[in-house]
Amino acid sequence: MKNIRMEKDIILYYGNPAGYVSGGKAVVDPLFESEELNIFLSHQKEIGEVKWTDGVYDRLVNGQRDTQELTLLKSCRVWQLKPESDLRMRFISLADFCKEFGEPQMSDYQTVYDGEVETNNLEALYTKFNTDHPPGYAGHSLSMSDVLELYNENDSSFYYCDRFGFQEIAFQLPEQTQTMQL
Repeated sequence: MKNIRMEKDIILYYGNPAGYVSGGKAVVDPLFESEELNIFLSHQKEIGEVKWTDGVYDRLVNGQRDTQELTLLKSCRVWQLKPESDLRMRFISLADFCKEFGEPQMSDYQTVYDGEVETNNLEALYTKFNTDHPPGYAGHSLSMSDVLELYNENDSSFYYCDRFGFQEIAFQLPEQTQTMQL
């Protein structure tokens, strides 16, 4: 398969940077998913797992060809309020949200994007999700009341899009209380 090859842990598909290999795992943009690429990847001894992740191609094209740099970046999820959520929750500051509804709860939100991005800078991500939606983005432009999650295999950080900038929040499902009957 001359049209698919590896160069310094970068997977090239017909000359396009489709993904990279790090720690025995191939991380590949689903834009390139094909039988031909799957066969190629299955024949690579150093690849034990393939993870199809949106945004990989964009990151590689934007100059992040060093796998060390790629693996240090966290992936990103964008959370937006579900359509059935209270309309008064939308497009308000974190202070107003907390005063009216308590802390933002994951159960009120849905994921509209999950993938790799070329930066973990929150302001740069704000611009990206407003003017240059990546493939797979299924929400409206990033606005107040939306939540950005930066995550890797070990942890997640959540940031509420506030009136000016972002505020880190403890974003989780509401605690479930159990009562025991004797």
